[in-house]
Amino acid sequence: MVYSLGYRRPERVQRPSSSDSISGASKQKSIDASIHSYSSGMSHGIPEALSFDRIISGGTCPPCTTRDFMNYLKYIELAAENLQFHLWFRSYCKRFDDLPETEKALSPVWYQEHAEAETPNLRKKTVDPVAAAIFKGTDFASDPTVSEVSKEKNPFFTPPGTPNEDIKRDAGESLDSYEANLSAGGKAAHAQRAVNAFEDAGLKWKPLTVQPYREEVTRIISIYIADGGARQLNLSSKERNKLLHALQNTTHPSAFHDVANTVEWSLRCQAHPNFIRWTICNGNLPRVVFARGLGIAGIVGGFIAALLITLSSAGRAWRVISIIGFLIGISTLIAAWKGMCVVLHGMHHRHLRPWELFTSDDEPTSFDAKGDSIDTLASQDSNNSYEDEPWVAKYEKRNLIRKVFDREVWIQEPALRQIQDTIFLQAILGALVLSFIIVGIFCAVPRGGFF
Repeated sequence: MVYSLGYRRPERVQRPSSSDSISGASKQKSIDASIHSYSSGMSHGIPEALSFDRIISGGTCPPCTTRDFMNYLKYIELAAENLQFHLWFRSYCKRFDDLPETEKALSPVWYQEHAEAETPNLRKKTVDPVAAAIFKGTDFASDPTVSEVSKEKNPFFTPPGTPNEDIKRDAGESLDSYEANLSAGGKAAHAQRAVNAFEDAGLKWKPLTVQPYREEVTRIISIYIADGGARQLNLSSKERNKLLHALQNTTHPSAFHDVANTVEWSLRCQAHPNFIRWTICNGNLPRVVFARGLGIAGIVGGFIAALLITLSSAGRAWRVISIIGFLIGISTLIAAWKGMCVVLHGMHHRHLRPWELFTSDDEPTSFDAKGDSIDTLASQDSNNSYEDEPWVAKYEKRNLIRKVFDREVWIQEPALRQIQDTIFLQAILGALVLSFIIVGIFCAVPRGGFF
């Protein structure tokens, strides 16, 4: 079974020159359009079975899984931090929604109007009734934020401007399971980067409050938002400052709304179509170039055969033999021009990617229930640079012939095989039409009779 013969693979989507070039409303509109665009079964060359949501939710098979998408962003697009942040944010929203109402009330919803209001007035406007009931009769009754009196009573309170010393002081105390997994040096480094981020934005540092997940948010600021972060997102200064202003007051997921939309828009409307376009290619670059060479050789062979028969004294019917070379050469060239090798496609195989060739069997390749990869969670402080990974040097040492005939693996994803079948059929039909036209022209020419 194949798709429509008019099928076209996804177009290559270029990154916008500036993240400010597209407004937030336009990004949200594009995201909504992407979500609802699969009602007809196909959207911009991407079937519903390979939609962004299906890939992220784990409903696809190799080579179209979340892991494959992550590897593509890391090694090809060089933008893995977008998917890493998106997976973390999905997990964070779920965990925040699962909190008791008493804890969620400590972090009120962040609205856009809050960014334009003064902070003291903002606090008065955003007092939650549930929070007010919780703090009734305490020092927090008038304002569910840390008061001057509570600063002296709270042993975990960290005064502004001295995060490093106090975190080192409290390093031996287990605040919660999340902080228990961080060393004192790690906490100090994250806190210092968060301090610098807030100071650069002209905001006041609020390192630790009674709000849920405040320490985790501090770490996320250090990794994804602060300058020099291990996985710094490509945000405009306006988006960055708005996010820090929001996180200064609350840890509610709504504080990440604009940044989360920017990241999701980049993934849905730019990275995902490019990933599907790239995945359709079943061979590596040397194999595709080799296939193109074979296609050109087949076409040249067909021309030579047709020309020799035409110049000879043989009858016109013999010139039809040249159609074999034209058919094989043109179909191979059309398929190779779209990144496919017809030999590999005949077996529904694909080449292993360079980073897959040298992967050991004991490396974690699955994703946990929170949506992030096991190894990503274990090394969330690491950056996405891969130049020092062992496979880079090993792959460069492989000779060209070995790269052309690299190891192959069966394509498990049915929707991807269906796309490749469609492209292969298009190549055959296109080759048939062109071959008949070329051979017809040769048949119309009088024989030469030179030999």
